Amino acid sequence: MDFILPLVGGLALVLAFLIWRRRGPRKPAHHVILDGSNIMYWRDNTPQVATVQDVLRKVTELGYHPGIMFDASAGYGLAGRYLDDRDFAQLFRLPENRVIVVHKGTVADEVILQAARDLGARILTNDRYRDWQDRFPEIATPGHLARGGYRRGRLWLDLDPVGG
Repeated sequence: MDFILPLVGGLALVLAFLIWRRRGPRKPAHHVILDGSNIMYWRDNTPQVATVQDVLRKVTELGYHPGIMFDASAGYGLAGRYLDDRDFAQLFRLPENRVIVVHKGTVADEVILQAARDLGARILTNDRYRDWQDRFPEIATPGHLARGGYRRGRLWLDLDPVGG
């Protein structure tokens, strides 16, 4: 029975992302899911709010519609305490439905990969998700997983501008 709560929680998170995607008529969005727990370490291998803010700003400038997911423990690295969806949304000035903190005991990788599949989204991360390749073979498709980081203090992303 211990597996039911994480399973239900994971399904609820994917549903939230689907609702985020289907909010009324508008031009098709180019979704990208940010692996927040990975991205927050990109600068100096230290968890930093500014790193995630830089990435959010850049992907938006490139024309993407970002959503971001975090492991349950991510808040401890950034703020020294647990942060939920609302806390992260306020921290990054995003609508709450575009931020997901997976429940303790839920594997964030699986939720990220499933949400990307459901949305037809790319994933911005330096994680290769090798343990998930059998269930999510699309991760081997060039461009499905986009990388990023800092070189000489400057952010770089392996994402082309939308329409570019």
